[in-house]
Amino acid sequence: MHRQNLLAKLNAYTPTTEGESRAHGRMVEFVAAHPNCFERRLAVGHITGSAWLLDATGTKALLTHHRKLGKWLQLGGHADGDPDVLAVAVREATEESGLTDIRPLSGDIFDVDVHRIPAHGDTPAHDHYDIRFLLQATSDDPIRISDESIDLRWFTHAEVPLLDTDDSVLRMNRKWAARMAHSSGSEGLSASSPQDWQIP
Repeated sequence: MHRQNLLAKLNAYTPTTEGESRAHGRMVEFVAAHPNCFERRLAVGHITGSAWLLDATGTKALLTHHRKLGKWLQLGGHADGDPDVLAVAVREATEESGLTDIRPLSGDIFDVDVHRIPAHGDTPAHDHYDIRFLLQATSDDPIRISDESIDLRWFTHAEVPLLDTDDSVLRMNRKWAARMAHSSGSEGLSASSPQDWQIP
């Protein structure tokens, strides 16, 4: 029963590209087939929760230069048994940024991806079935680099494509840019009225 909420969210979600559609199909099959899909000890792979985290103005996204993977990526990590993947995304964003005032802009899924994690030490190569949510920091408190990061920075949507990153990050960046354009009719979002561009 603990998987039903995630399966309902996945079934309600419509992927935006062919690649994301393939990842979505794999994820639905994986969650349905593995009652322990939220557990890190499931060696073939496990569910992770991630955040596309915006600043208080909605005009910058926070990315981490991941220490193990060596790329600029969204914040996120293992569910470790927690079936509430949105709560996982908020927790991981908090831990990896040092920010304490973070809120979801929607309970709906923002993006999905399945990516291969290379072997590291005693941990064999495996897949991360990653569920992403759109979150926002509600203050301009300073960020803090965690042990998992080489660096941590805010980027505008125009800067993200210039980074060493992966296709799914670029896809999330395009989704964010499209939402900004749709919500504001311009390149930016109003800092004074974030409620006007929340995802319904």
